[in-house]
Amino acid sequence: MSTVTSTDWAAGAIGGFVGSIFFGLIMQYVIPAPMLEMAIPAMYGIEGPALAAGWAIHQFHGVVLGLTYVALVQFGPLREPAKRVGSAIWLGIGYGVVTTVVLAVLVMPVWLTIVGFPMAPSFPNVAVPDTFVSLIGHAVYAVPVALAYALIARD
Repeated sequence: MSTVTSTDWAAGAIGGFVGSIFFGLIMQYVIPAPMLEMAIPAMYGIEGPALAAGWAIHQFHGVVLGLTYVALVQFGPLREPAKRVGSAIWLGIGYGVVTTVVLAVLVMPVWLTIVGFPMAPSFPNVAVPDTFVSLIGHAVYAVPVALAYALIARD
């Protein structure tokens, strides 16, 4: 039976917050506008440009996804590798791929279309090079999450 400690949860939250800063910088300076200042706030009904709101929401998403990572690695074959730094890096990259496919490719275009965002990407969102840059950003985000957990969760 897996026991997740409050320290484990904190590692996921802190790793998610830190990883979101790195990804947010990619979103602000590499991914073409209007992602951070328009699209992310629009998901919650905030008309942009609203860069501060975009950052705040993005950081919140990062913490939630960091906690989700901690929950996911409690199961089966992921539990022990998630506690080792070397394999955690690969798990982080894998989590970056999964979050890209689920969130950027599938969920975000639907969500933005539902809220009426005029620049919503098509579904599925597989635009080149934007989706590739998003994949890199999600991996850059997820590696600190996985490393924070690995460094804290060791037995």
